[in-house]
Amino acid sequence: YQRRVHGQNIFALRGDVHEGHVGEMSQALHLVQYIRQHHGDYFGIVVAGYPEGHDEFTYEEGIQNLKQKVEAGASLVITQLFWDGNVFFKFCKDCRDVGIKCPIIPGMMPIHSYASFQRCKNMCRSIPDSIIEFLEPIKNNDEAVKEYGVQLITNLVRQLSKKGVRGFHFFSLNLELSITQIVDALDLVDESVQRELPWRKSANPRRYAAEDVRPIFWSNRPKSYMAKTMTWDEFPNGRWGDVRSPAFGECDHHHSRLLLNTRVRMSFWGKIQILQDVIQVFLKFLSGEVKCLPWSEASLALETGFIRQNLERINRLGFLTINSQPQVNGEYSTDKSVGWGPKNGYVFQKEYVEFFCSHESLEILLLVLKTEECKNISYMALQRTSSKMLSNVTSVNAVTWGVFPGKEIVQPTVVDPDSFSVWRDEAFALWMAPFRDPAYLLHTGDPPAILQQIYNTWYLVNLVDNDYVAGGLWRVFDSVVLHPDFKHPTADATPSKGLLEKYFAGEVE
Repeated sequence: YQRRVHGQNIFALRGDVHEGHVGEMSQALHLVQYIRQHHGDYFGIVVAGYPEGHDEFTYEEGIQNLKQKVEAGASLVITQLFWDGNVFFKFCKDCRDVGIKCPIIPGMMPIHSYASFQRCKNMCRSIPDSIIEFLEPIKNNDEAVKEYGVQLITNLVRQLSKKGVRGFHFFSLNLELSITQIVDALDLVDESVQRELPWRKSANPRRYAAEDVRPIFWSNRPKSYMAKTMTWDEFPNGRWGDVRSPAFGECDHHHSRLLLNTRVRMSFWGKIQILQDVIQVFLKFLSGEVKCLPWSEASLALETGFIRQNLERINRLGFLTINSQPQVNGEYSTDKSVGWGPKNGYVFQKEYVEFFCSHESLEILLLVLKTEECKNISYMALQRTSSKMLSNVTSVNAVTWGVFPGKEIVQPTVVDPDSFSVWRDEAFALWMAPFRDPAYLLHTGDPPAILQQIYNTWYLVNLVDNDYVAGGLWRVFDSVVLHPDFKHPTADATPSKGLLEKYFAGEVE
């Protein structure tokens, strides 16, 4: 069968032995011999190695068994899992000492829960005391255990890499999220490879074939979007269609804290007291000093370099940006910064920015957006505590599209009101998650007053410049600054009942 489907590599394992049943091949060695006897050198054969021995044989016997499998034709060894790098290095030395010269790849598996850790202890006999000591206090908190498991394997891979190890095998057990986090943390994915779409497609075959459009709001948190939509049987396609069906998953703590790891928490919530502290964190993210924010799972995209100065300017004004894309008018699809899709095509983007801002700043922004100069700007604004959206948008708006030889126009990224309402809940929850979730608790007291103020009173806003040829999105903020009522974040201001409060009270249209 493997030859019919052009498979050329086989992982030769005996598997578990069922009581009372002994097959013709009682050892993996027999399978290696059979493959070589009947298929010659057509297949590459991988076999298992046991750095800490096996229940059925000693460590020394395992080395000899492995030598026999390699002499019978195996060309690569993948080890059983381990959590101590010194165990792997000793195993490799002992293998070389008996004449095993083929590559040996370490098998890595993150700890997914305390229960799975207990089961794996039979396979990992040399567990560092530091691991047990760290897990004991959090053993009843699955999220904290899982986060530690990711960090443990990430550090272990770095340790092995420094000693010259150049390949790794990850045991996912169909729990690919932890593996994805490890791979991302290690920067093992080459983002310069030509992208099929502006966002990374799912490896799930069903989803890969069916999904070709996503809302822009989760651009920087794709794993959260995957988690929210993992139960969908159908995915919006073509020109997006009705976004209300199927329904998004609920915005629970799991989605709000997804990838909210220690690095993010400490960089963002470490020593915040006033608004200027918050602004400085966002500016450090734009400069690269802070590697990620709660709303961004990774560092800035290459295309952000085109608008970084504009983003820095409006953050200093108190518009805290969490998502953006530059204007693109017919750039080659192979461009390293903004390109995607097949070769010999052209890609387009409408300029987009999404941010949090105070209701005082939003009042002035809305006044500017209603002027003739801003007629091409679409906007949406939502407060956490209200379902009433301030918007001049009534339908789905494609903000990224591509034109390619022999294909219809592809529109893979959109802005739409329904999805924005769902994203609003998650975006605001990320401000408070570290203070309300026991798995990520940083302080015993209340969150800083400024974070509570942002969470309770500020707005989440997105702007789209529909003129992708001439552009003009950033001039909106020039007009905001020039407005006589605008106050810079460093200025003292006494909040008063403004236009937005009167609007929600029904006092003004």
